[in-house]
Amino acid sequence: MATLLPPPSKRQRTETAERARQQQEIQSIPENLGSIRVQFFDQATGSATGPAVSVPVADASVKNLETLLNTLQGNEEDERVPYRFTYQSDGKDKNDQTIDILSDLYHSLLKPGLKTTEDTVHLYFTPQAVFRVKAVSRCSASIAGHGEAILATSFSPVNSSTMVTGSGDSTARVWDCDTGTPLHTLKGHTSWVLAVSYSPNGAMIATGSMDNTVRFWDAKKGTPLGAPLKGHAKWITSLAWEPYHLQQPGRPRLASASKDSTVRIWDVVSKRIDTVLTGHKGSVTCVRWGGTGNIYTASHDKTIKVWNAQNGTLIQTLSAHAHRVNHLALSTDFVLRTAYHDHTGKVPQADAEKVAAAKQRFEQAATINNKIVEKLVSASDDFTMYLWEPGNSSKPVARLLGHQKEVNHVTFSPDMAYIASAGFDNHVKLWNARDGK
Repeated sequence: MATLLPPPSKRQRTETAERARQQQEIQSIPENLGSIRVQFFDQATGSATGPAVSVPVADASVKNLETLLNTLQGNEEDERVPYRFTYQSDGKDKNDQTIDILSDLYHSLLKPGLKTTEDTVHLYFTPQAVFRVKAVSRCSASIAGHGEAILATSFSPVNSSTMVTGSGDSTARVWDCDTGTPLHTLKGHTSWVLAVSYSPNGAMIATGSMDNTVRFWDAKKGTPLGAPLKGHAKWITSLAWEPYHLQQPGRPRLASASKDSTVRIWDVVSKRIDTVLTGHKGSVTCVRWGGTGNIYTASHDKTIKVWNAQNGTLIQTLSAHAHRVNHLALSTDFVLRTAYHDHTGKVPQADAEKVAAAKQRFEQAATINNKIVEKLVSASDDFTMYLWEPGNSSKPVARLLGHQKEVNHVTFSPDMAYIASAGFDNHVKLWNARDGK
């Protein structure tokens, strides 16, 4: 009797299909196309890295371009950096567009007829994350403890091992994500906890509730820090900390948005109101504090307002949505939330060094062609999202269509390359953060 081999596993089938796809791409590049001249430019500064280099078309894959760029930069084998490449046509080109190089130059530029082997291709590079992210295939853990629905979550800026959640049981809980156990239960609110947020240095937690108050807690001990902040006439909908590099030494501030149509900026130390932002005609659903010193607010009145955080004056109103605006996200949210904390775990000792590190991380992330660019994306009940660059124009850069029902949440990826959105159509969609496609 012949021995029957077991059928290939899902992983084996995936690996076989990937090898076949790569082999097909290699074989589909025609031979004897010669070479093409390539010059690399830093996406952040716009400056050239080395001279134009002649590269055989058959070898002009993303992996080989990455190796070539690291060689031009003088990076050692253990210092190699993964890069993402884009081609940006100049204004003189009839095909004025930006194209991601996904596999190789032939399929991205030569085959579509955008470039020929006689041209010099300018490739703009952006560093990618040093971590390889595995696809989510199953639930790794389920953390139980709250008595009612969980309404808000926030990870610690120090690392992803600690998280705080707000619940309909009137409490917030601090969790150890590695063990799945609660570290602290934050009791004090008398109604649902709708918003939670870690301070950029990770020392404090702010919570906002349907009892119309904001409370501060010691993140390590789980103990309350002073009395609750009272001032809002209705419940708290969103919280945003002042970016670390903009704070006055020892005087952090917090912005709280409310159903009462206002945003209040609090001095965390004195527990007093610094500024009240009034102007919205409906509930303020979301507040974001940008790294350039602007505050962004979204409202049920269909508008987004941009404020000067220092004096509380209105800078501009962004109007495009046809229904209430539910959520906002900034392209710099990740670096602003984590401040001076990075993947190395090394924390500067002096306060001045912490501020300098936080500012450097923000500027490095937000700089494009020697300009600080902070993008904003808004999600609405009109089933759409809009991508904005408020520093350049009051008109949207792109309209993102695809959801079939209200869009209730939106966020940028940490590397600012993608946008993820969630809607009441039970779908999560991914978008290109550059052009909204």
